[in-house]
Amino acid sequence: MKKKLLLASTLIASQLFAESINFDMMEKNPTRVAPNSANQILSFNNSIKKSMNSIVNISAKRHVDASTQNLPLQMFNDPFFKRFFGDQFGNQFKQNRVQRSLGSGVIVSKNGYIVTNNHVIENAEEISVTIGTDTTEYNAKLIGRDSDSDIAVIKIEAKNLSPIKLGHSKSLKIADMIFAIGNPFGIGSTVTQGIISALNKNKVGINRYENYIQTDASINPGNSGGALVDSRGALIGINTAIISKSGGNNGIGFAIPVDMVRDVVKKLVSDGKVTRGYLGVSISDLDQSLEKVYNHKKGALVLDVSPDSPASKYGLKRGDLIYTINSKKITDRTSLQNVVASFKPNQKVAIEVERDKKNIKLDIVLGNRDSLVHVQSNNGRVLGGLKLAAIDVNMKKQFRLTPDASGILISDVAPKSKAEKTGFQSGDIIIQIEDIEIKNFANIETALTKYNNKHKRVYVNRYGQTILFVTK
Repeated sequence: MKKKLLLASTLIASQLFAESINFDMMEKNPTRVAPNSANQILSFNNSIKKSMNSIVNISAKRHVDASTQNLPLQMFNDPFFKRFFGDQFGNQFKQNRVQRSLGSGVIVSKNGYIVTNNHVIENAEEISVTIGTDTTEYNAKLIGRDSDSDIAVIKIEAKNLSPIKLGHSKSLKIADMIFAIGNPFGIGSTVTQGIISALNKNKVGINRYENYIQTDASINPGNSGGALVDSRGALIGINTAIISKSGGNNGIGFAIPVDMVRDVVKKLVSDGKVTRGYLGVSISDLDQSLEKVYNHKKGALVLDVSPDSPASKYGLKRGDLIYTINSKKITDRTSLQNVVASFKPNQKVAIEVERDKKNIKLDIVLGNRDSLVHVQSNNGRVLGGLKLAAIDVNMKKQFRLTPDASGILISDVAPKSKAEKTGFQSGDIIIQIEDIEIKNFANIETALTKYNNKHKRVYVNRYGQTILFVTK
């Protein structure tokens, strides 16, 4: 099923360009210095100007359904609208609306590989690239994308480009001076300066796998996918998001650390996708009350074990506190999630748990996360062109659902995706997959695991009418 769910463009691109990639690395453990005379000016021009040649401007073009953009679709059914414009105009507007988005990217190889954010190029039908102030426009091909880390790789047909040098995440320290380079608001390559405000930030709620560098450097719309560099000009992260109540910059920006970027880019270039290990547990953090019943004060608490999962097969139980995997410390649920994802499917790992105040070691062979669909109600992601959401008061109001509606809501269908061709629509409610009734995200995961890579019947409720689709 996982192969079927990948975007066609990803499959085609990965077949054409699958190869390995070599990175130009900076030396480890750099020396930190400061001006030592009154006649010196602190300037980083010489360090930054070479890195600026590695930054590109990205323009992504996609056709969107107005219903996915929260536009007032009821206006097209308004009798006054039809009287003046007719049905044809409204249909064309809804079907042919073009959305363009701007972002940034970073050249990582001389032969045209560029890393950017997945959200910059997601669902794009055309991707164009310009480098710095050069007006030459390149058509880019999608090599691969990973929505869970928000990293994507595209490629342009060009030679002898200026790839950026990569730094090392372990060398970073809080208060290091850094620079953000990108294309804010589409005005062209721009540099802003700040410091590393925090490291290893997670639970931000942006992506599934989070281990962010937090910075106060100004990051604005269009900076997404651009470079965060140290004072030598070495890439230390890919700018991805800001926290803002007004939409402007409030000095809280986040970048994906370079070690994660490097790992994901290698996998996307070689395979066109990222495969991650899978354990099969629902997990939580320890709070003060739970600390009273465990000897270890840090770890990830197992709340539930999925049937037919590696965790179930190899003996993990509800109530186990996982505190190390292959000698890597597990401090909370996020660290468990990131550590497990760093291993490959079918890899054997040693997991240490506390069970009834006794330490137990379990050897577990991880599964393949690609065969599963994990979604979270806060961002409703799912593979295959569908975006899902739990049904709450806001969703009932937005999609005009009945008060007793239950199941999992399809909040969006990607244009030209397999899901759209099958017939799914925004507002459909998935109520059953084969013999499994759907009431929550766990039910969907169970169904898709059980019927992985098989044709399956999917029942949806479309405004009171039950409709059946067959998909694989």
